[in-house]
Amino acid sequence: MHWSEVWEGKGLGLRLIRLALTPLSWLYAGGWEAYASMYRLGIKNAACPHSPVVCIGNLLAGGSGKSPLCLYVAAVLCDLGREVVLSCSGYGAPHSESASLAPEGTLIASEWGDEVAMVRWLMPELPLIVGRNRVEAARICEQEMPHAIMLMDDGFQHLPLKKHVTILLDPPNSNKACLPAGPYREPRKNRSRADLVVPNGLRATFRVTGFCWPNGDAITIPANPRVNVLCALGNPARFIADLQGVGLLPDIKLILPDHDPLTGGNLLTCFNQEQPLVVTAKDWVKLRGRPGLDRFEIWIARQEAKIEPEAEFREWLERKLDELPIKSPSR
Repeated sequence: MHWSEVWEGKGLGLRLIRLALTPLSWLYAGGWEAYASMYRLGIKNAACPHSPVVCIGNLLAGGSGKSPLCLYVAAVLCDLGREVVLSCSGYGAPHSESASLAPEGTLIASEWGDEVAMVRWLMPELPLIVGRNRVEAARICEQEMPHAIMLMDDGFQHLPLKKHVTILLDPPNSNKACLPAGPYREPRKNRSRADLVVPNGLRATFRVTGFCWPNGDAITIPANPRVNVLCALGNPARFIADLQGVGLLPDIKLILPDHDPLTGGNLLTCFNQEQPLVVTAKDWVKLRGRPGLDRFEIWIARQEAKIEPEAEFREWLERKLDELPIKSPSR
């Protein structure tokens, strides 16, 4: 049973599970508030080794689209003439332990993390600092790229580092409880720490815009094709719905937990080799070194994230950055 079923399920059994977990949620929320209060009261102070830091965060556990949105914001910042470096945690990978500047070229997902490898595949010119120690990441940014904006992927709960602009994703959700009875990483009232909460006038949109071959060439798909689908995402239901929305007919679906390494020996045996195998870029960077892929026709979904109305968001972001007492950005 996936945690999302526990948090969102309507059955009596699931409601009873949530009720039993509620005291633990109260303890979790209380522990978080005690931790956060140390920063609010000045007992602890957030470090500021680099400025500016722009954070893309969320309150919900699981996939809310932070990484695709980071790519979008990075593209917007570059279009505005700003130098950008992306800070990623490298979830589950060896390089996540501290922080380091990723080398140029292809990055292996098992060493650097699936989201890091995906970003490098999609935006090869974007510098990446990888690791959970975001204070150290900011120090590296200051040393190596002092005029860059450090864009943080998933840093809202990382209080030890000072953020100068915070964009928070908070999609509608009926269960407002904290973990483990609900999906919230911290009490929802703390969204007041953000400079911009989406949706709130502005809205985030996510959609599949097309498909490409592993070499990056675009695919012209036939009408209503039957396909296999393999994904290891935080929100697989949205991905399946997006595929159906562009006319694909998912037949065999293998849905694995978010960040699954996709190394299982029998991973591909359930699929019909006569049908295309549709994956996300995040999953493709884990599959691409796997033997036996030549038996399948691989379609990689091109996914697009935006904050709309786009012109209003761009104006807001540039104004927020210009208001900061920062070093002159390169243009």
